[in-house]
Amino acid sequence: MFTPIQKLLNTTRKNKRIISVTFDILAIITSLYLAILLRLGTIDFNVNIPGIASLLVTLAVTIIALIKLGMYRAVLRYMMLPTIGNIFFAAFISAITLAISGFFFNSFIPRSVPFIYAGLAVFALGGPRILIKTFYYQYYKRQKPNVVIYGAGSTGRNLAYALIQGEDYHPVAMLDDDKTKIGQVIYGLQVHHSSEFKQLQSLYAPEKLLMAINNINKGARLRLVEKLSHWPIAVLSVPSIEDIAAGKARATEIQDLDVADLLGRAPIAPNNELLSKNITNQHVMVTGAGGSIGSELCRQILAQKPKTLLMFELNEYNLYKINQELEAIKDNLKIETRLIAALGSVQRQNRVEKLMQAYEINTVYHAAAYKHVPLVEDNIVEGIRNNVFGTLAVAQAAIKCNVANFTLISTDKAVRPTNIMGASKRMAELVLQALAETENNTTLTMVRFGNVLGSSGSVVPLFKTQIRKGGPVTVTHPDITRYFMLIPEAAQLVIQAGAMGKNGQVFVLDMGESVKILDLAKRMIHLMGMKEHINAEGEKETGDIEIKFTGLRPGEKLYEELLIGEHVEGTSHSKIMTAQEDKLKWLEMGILISQLDKCCHDFDEECIRRILLDAPTGYNPQD
Repeated sequence: MFTPIQKLLNTTRKNKRIISVTFDILAIITSLYLAILLRLGTIDFNVNIPGIASLLVTLAVTIIALIKLGMYRAVLRYMMLPTIGNIFFAAFISAITLAISGFFFNSFIPRSVPFIYAGLAVFALGGPRILIKTFYYQYYKRQKPNVVIYGAGSTGRNLAYALIQGEDYHPVAMLDDDKTKIGQVIYGLQVHHSSEFKQLQSLYAPEKLLMAINNINKGARLRLVEKLSHWPIAVLSVPSIEDIAAGKARATEIQDLDVADLLGRAPIAPNNELLSKNITNQHVMVTGAGGSIGSELCRQILAQKPKTLLMFELNEYNLYKINQELEAIKDNLKIETRLIAALGSVQRQNRVEKLMQAYEINTVYHAAAYKHVPLVEDNIVEGIRNNVFGTLAVAQAAIKCNVANFTLISTDKAVRPTNIMGASKRMAELVLQALAETENNTTLTMVRFGNVLGSSGSVVPLFKTQIRKGGPVTVTHPDITRYFMLIPEAAQLVIQAGAMGKNGQVFVLDMGESVKILDLAKRMIHLMGMKEHINAEGEKETGDIEIKFTGLRPGEKLYEELLIGEHVEGTSHSKIMTAQEDKLKWLEMGILISQLDKCCHDFDEECIRRILLDAPTGYNPQD
């Protein structure tokens, strides 16, 4: 039944304009004819040359007025009140033109005809446009999934307006906890109290709840997300105020909940003095600049306006991506930092030295590492070469080039490691601690922290993908826990720790409470509008997404630790601690390194394992 209108809506813009102009010409002629008919009460009246001349002038002026008022640029489906006002104005101009042209051409137009004509022209020009818009809205809203907006403030109002005009979602109601907003009607949507959600769900069957609240503190937002996680509906949100202010997103963009909401704790505001100390007006180098931590370090460093930011990376595509991103940020913020994208391996000390000398590097953040536990477990030699000898090469290059500050990004897996990755990072720490005992002008520090949410190795993107595919969600063990931190927060703390370090210090970041991975999986399933089930033998499936336990992977621990011993002290930053741990003299370390180098050269994995066991790494393989 609606096929002709659908074809009209889907034709090209040029065709639509031709159709609109043709229709308006016919509407004007018809309106004038009917106006005279109504005035004279008969269809028997003479059409003479002066009358035709008056009609042609009226037609020309009216069409020009409609063009100038933008009526042929307006998209009918998005037509709003100002457009209706333009139709009234065009009809008024048309009626005035009719009266004046009738006078000049001495055509037979009774004085009351322009008034009758104006009313008919408004109806003829505006009526079909309103009908098409109404049809479009009524037809297409049935094709869009129903959603409820949580938040009736400015963000919620902007979102409601955008969704009504858009083609993705059909808002049916708004929720808010502010009693002064309850009962208001915003763009045709009534504001209800959040306690009425169950009734609204029964009435409208919304598929998603869109959280449009950005004017509350982090603690209140976390409590709200916790409440929503128990509602039987998928929860999405608009971007944070920070992302909107930075130009990374628009207020009306809908996205998955931020990883900070999934983490369930608020990040700590950074100390700006520490952030800028080793960076502002300095020449800074980041190794592994294309990785999760390395790329975020580059973003945070650029914000502190160094003279030079040298991005060193082995992976060409990752380096290209971060370089393009930082160039765009630099242009937007009018930052004068010189960005250098350098390809290469951290194991080539000569390459690293030449770069440090050429760009007069003052500060190095060494983030380059192989970090995926199962992969390193299966590629022991390359893991040791990159994580241990790569660190040694970059550190020795820094010492030789008189770099003032060198910071190694380490991991909680270096504490009593049960896998090669953790043992290699602990060995890298020992290398730096031993080098720090030698006579040099470089301050060598290490920063140790746990998993970061949203990184390439994080469970969050993996769980999201698995849930969207319908499961199962794979958890290695029901009791496994991990420390988590947001990538920006971790990068900021690394920079601050490096700024307060003394030679050879190991810093430990306060990661808060450890998170049970099973609880994180359940929380994500709930917030995506589904229920979980864990199949026991003979048990019926009662949820949408299965949680499947796959068993601990080679070298994986149930619990991660951040400290090796009990000797830990606070610092001037509430989230950064310093640890006093066992270390070797450089002479002893040199012997171990020589032996390890020979084992790697011979691809003797058992020899490597023996050295890691004999060194004070705390390595305790589970196999």
